[in-house]
This record gives sequence, C-alpha cells and structure tokens, in this order.
Amino acid sequence: MEIRWLEDFIALARTRHFSRAADEQNVTQPTFSRRIKLLEEEMKVTLVDRNTLPLSLTPAGEIFLQSAELITRQLRDTKTRCLEIKEQEKSQIRFVTTQSLFLGYYREFVEPLGESLGISIDVNMKSSAWAGADFINSMTANESDVMLCFWHPAIGFLKELDEERFEYITIDREILVPCVATDKQKRPIFELPGARKQPIPYIAYDDMTFLAPAVQHHLQRQHDVPQLQILASNIHAASIKAMVKEGFGIGWLPKRLVADSLNYGSLALAGAVNWNVPLEIRLYRARANHNPNLTQFWQSLINQSL
Repeated sequence: MEIRWLEDFIALARTRHFSRAADEQNVTQPTFSRRIKLLEEEMKVTLVDRNTLPLSLTPAGEIFLQSAELITRQLRDTKTRCLEIKEQEKSQIRFVTTQSLFLGYYREFVEPLGESLGISIDVNMKSSAWAGADFINSMTANESDVMLCFWHPAIGFLKELDEERFEYITIDREILVPCVATDKQKRPIFELPGARKQPIPYIAYDDMTFLAPAVQHHLQRQHDVPQLQILASNIHAASIKAMVKEGFGIGWLPKRLVADSLNYGSLALAGAVNWNVPLEIRLYRARANHNPNLTQFWQSLINQSL
C-alpha cells in the first residue's frame, strides 16, 4: 500500500467525484481510478459505492476514512518533526574528543566559545572510550565535524588526516610528566630510570590510544634506559592517575590533570625534565565541511590564536 493511495481516498471522500479528486491530486482520472481500485484490492473490500450520485462511501469505506486521515496526519506531523531535527543537526557542530581533553580543555575552552557564539555543540560522549583509529574513521567518514586531540610526531594514525583534506589549529601545549605516589615524607616512592634488578612497575597507555606512541617514542630516545615493567594499561589518563596515586607504579600523565595532586604532595615527579613528553593540543576539521556554524566557530579560533 502506498501513502498516496490514502491521500487519493481522502480527496475522493471529500469531493465525492472521481474527476475533481483526480484534479486535486494532479493525476489523470484513469490513473486516479486505478489507484483507488488498487487500494480496494489491497484492503480486500469495496470502499466506494459507485452506484450513487454523488458517489458515497460504503460502511467499510467510512471506517477506512477515519484511519486514513489519522495515518496521513501522523505522517505529516512526523515528517515535520524529522525535518526540524534535520535542520537542528545541520546547525550543530558534531564534536569528538578523549576523556581527559573533555574534562579539561572542552569544558574550559571549547564549550564557552560555542556559547559565546550562540552555536550548539553536540559532544559524542561515546568517543571518550574510542581507540585512536575510531577518531580518524569518524572524521574521514564525515561523522564528526571537529576533533580535539593530543598531537605528537610519533602518533602515526594522525597522518591519515592529511593537509590536503584536513586542517588543524594548535590551541595549546601539554606535557606528560612521570608521576608516582609519595611516602610519608612526601618523597616519590619510585625514581627514574629505575634499576635493572628491580624495575619500576609501569601503568601504561593502551597501544590503541593517542598517548601510547608518544610516551614510547620519548622513552626510546633517553640516554638512560628506563627500567620499567608494565603492570597494567588503560585508555584513560584519569584511570592511570588513580592507580598511580594508590602506589601501584609510575605513569606519564598530563600536567594539567595532576597539577593539584603535585601541589598537595599526593603525587610527585619521578624524574627530571628530560623525562617529560611534550605534546600539542589540536583541533581538526575537514576542509570540505561547509557547515556555516563550523566556519564561524573555526574563524573565531583562528582569531584567538593570532
């Protein structure tokens, strides 16, 4: 059954005349009559009494008319609501980021900027549990408008966002610092580089994350080989921080995330500045994305960075 058949039937019930109903529906009378007949065949009942002048509906036709009017009205309302949602989604900026950057930079920097511009930003909270490749797939498939992420030259999968198709803005810089719990005298319980016979328990980032290759790359280039033994791994810096604070081992954590803990003495640095891993914090977008709100948002970012 086609929706237009219901609309044809409603027009026929209103005009009580095949020719006038066909004109209303912008079809020829033979086509209109054939569609009414197909509707009756589909319902397996006669809906129109063609022996009266003007024609009339059968009892079954009267019942069917009520349902046809209800169905078409619901469809019109649903279509209107769907179009409203579509327009709303077109005006939004679809945003993805990692958990640590959402807790820090998104709330303190990105969200206030969107509010100041009157732009709605739709954060995909599922992205906080994504692997690095999931972010790339979302951007290349045009499922996200903006990605906020850490950048380091060792993060290989970010190279898929080539400069021909994507552009970025560096909004800040971050440092991963080696952190450990402290003893009763507020001294670090482990110190780099550690000892070969007694390696430091290491709470690492999962290999699929942004930060794992950055830390690994940096450690491989140290003059003193770090003596580490991986105890556990996690995708979230906040989870690694929790394990480190409990004294399970060492973890490289964003300085912004641990600043208060370092000040209070619940965490301590496990090494000198040469163990720190420098990072950039970048926003990426596709050059071919012409969402007007995204263009306005991006230009505001550029103006702030000048």
